[in-house]
Amino acid sequence: MDLRKLKTLIDLVSESNVSELEITEAEGKIRIVKGGVAMVQHYAQPAPMMMQAAAAPAQVVEAVAPAPVVAAGHVVKSPMVGTFYRSASPGAKVFVEVGDTVKEGETLCIIEAMKILNEIEADKSGTVTQILCENGQAVEYGQPLFVIE
Repeated sequence: MDLRKLKTLIDLVSESNVSELEITEAEGKIRIVKGGVAMVQHYAQPAPMMMQAAAAPAQVVEAVAPAPVVAAGHVVKSPMVGTFYRSASPGAKVFVEVGDTVKEGETLCIIEAMKILNEIEADKSGTVTQILCENGQAVEYGQPLFVIE
């Protein structure tokens, strides 16, 4: 299997709600388990180098950024999995900055999920004290996005 195709499959599993994916093709079988520490590949006729690599279990190492420190206040959390955007388009003005006063119902950001742009609105009026995500960052369900006091 092509390495790019394998990387794409791993990315799809990591960004979706699927916990396990198994694919069988003519040249072999691949199983990807989300949250696991090993990825198992079985080939009908493995090459000598592949046999050596298979001797030690493959480990998937995830770089985990430290959780941001959330100040006291109301936390606006992501209602879905997707990509966080601070503005409507790449060159447009951002919706809010730290220190801006927002009203309940005002758009704070956009989360793109499956090519659909979803506006995330403030569920409380107040002042934005922290923006906890970077533009273009992948976000998970329930992940803190903003702190409003």
